[in-house]
Amino acid sequence: MNAETLDLARLQFALTAATHFLFVALTLGLVTLVACVQTRATFTRDPVHERMTRFWGQLYVINYAVGIVTGLVMELQLGLVWGGLGHFAGNVFGASLAMETLTAFFVESTFLGLWIFGWGRLNRWAHLAVIWVVTLTSYVSAYWIMVSNGFLQHPAGATVVDGVLRLTDATAVLTNPGAVLAFGHILSGALVTAGVVMAGVSAYHLRARTTEQELFRKSLRVGVATALPALLVTVALGGAQFGVLSDAQPMKLAVFGGDAGEIARLQAEAAARYGQGDYVPSQVWGQAGYVMIACWAALALVTVVSVVRMRSRDRVRHSRLWHALLTAAIPLPFVAMIAGWVWRESGRQPWVVYGLLSTRDALSDLSPAALRASLAVFATLFAVLATVNYWLLARYARRGPGATALGSPETPCVPLPAATF
Repeated sequence: MNAETLDLARLQFALTAATHFLFVALTLGLVTLVACVQTRATFTRDPVHERMTRFWGQLYVINYAVGIVTGLVMELQLGLVWGGLGHFAGNVFGASLAMETLTAFFVESTFLGLWIFGWGRLNRWAHLAVIWVVTLTSYVSAYWIMVSNGFLQHPAGATVVDGVLRLTDATAVLTNPGAVLAFGHILSGALVTAGVVMAGVSAYHLRARTTEQELFRKSLRVGVATALPALLVTVALGGAQFGVLSDAQPMKLAVFGGDAGEIARLQAEAAARYGQGDYVPSQVWGQAGYVMIACWAALALVTVVSVVRMRSRDRVRHSRLWHALLTAAIPLPFVAMIAGWVWRESGRQPWVVYGLLSTRDALSDLSPAALRASLAVFATLFAVLATVNYWLLARYARRGPGATALGSPETPCVPLPAATF
C-alpha cells in the first residue's frame, strides 16, 4: 500500500467526520436550550417563551435533519474504507457504535418526531417530557460515540487474542478517562456553540430593529448566560485531559509543546518497541490546538463583555456595535470545536487504536483510483449538505419567528368549489 492511498483515505475521513461534527456541536447544545426554554414556557404559559421555543426549535430540527444524513454517510465510508479497524477492534469498538445507532436512529428520532408533530395534540406536560427525552437521548448518543473514540485513544479493557481484540473489562471501557472527560468537554463545548449562536442571531435582529424585540432580548440573555459558564467548564475539562494524555499519549503533548528532546526520546522508545517507523504526528496539525485555545480566549472576551453590558436593559436593545460583535462571533465556537477535534485525532497518529493498530493496517485494500473517486463523491456530497444546512439555517434565522412553521396551527382544509362545465 503506497503513501498516496493512505493520505487519500485519511483526508476523506477527516472531511466527512469534521463536517458531521459541525452538525453535532450545534445539535447537542441547541436541543438543551430549546428544552430549557420550553420548560419555562410550560410552567409560566408565557407567550414569548412559547414563540422562542418554536423559533429555536425549528432551527434545531433543520440542523438535526441534515446532520443525521451526514452521520449515515460517514458510517458508510467508515465501513468501506477502514475494514481493518472493524476486523481488529470490532468486538469492542463495534458494540458502542451499535448502541449509538440504536439510540440516535430509533429512540431519539422517534421522540423527536413525537415532539415535532405533537404540538397541539399532546398536552403541554407530555410535550415537555418528550423534548427532555430527546435531549437526554442525544446526550446518551454522544456518550456512546465518545466511548468508541476514547477506546481508540486509550484502549483499556481489552486484550489481543489470536490477532484481534477481545473485551475483558466492560467497566474499564465505559469509564475510560479518555472518553468520560472528552464527553463532558464536548457537551460543554456544544452549549458554548448553541449559546453563541442564539446570542448572535438575537443580536442580528436587535441591531436590525426587527419585530419581536422582546423575544430576541430574552434569547440574547439566555445565549450569553449559557455560553460563559459553559466556556469555563469546557476549558477546565480540556485542561484535565492533559493529565490523561501525559500517561496515554505523551508524544502528542511533546509535539504540542514543541519539546524536541522529548520528541526524540519518545520516537526512539517507540521505534524500539514497535519497530522502525515515524511515530511523530505532524507538527503542522499540532498547531490546531493553538487555534482552539485562541478561539476560546476570544469567546471568553466576548462573553465577559456581554455579561457586563447585559446589566443595562437599554444596552441589550440599542448597543449596535456590541450586537455586531456578537453576530460576528458566531463562527468562533465552530472553528474551536473543529480545531480541537483535529488536534485530538491527528495527534494519535500513526495509530488508529493507539499502540495496537496502525492507520496503515486499518485501511481496506483499495486502489488510489478507487479512493480518489470515493473522495470526490463524499466531499461533494458533504459540501452540498453543509451548504444546504447553512442556507436553511441562515434563511429561517433572518426571517424570524413570523416564518416559523413548527408548532403553528394547521391551515384548515377549504373545500374546492364544484366543477362547472
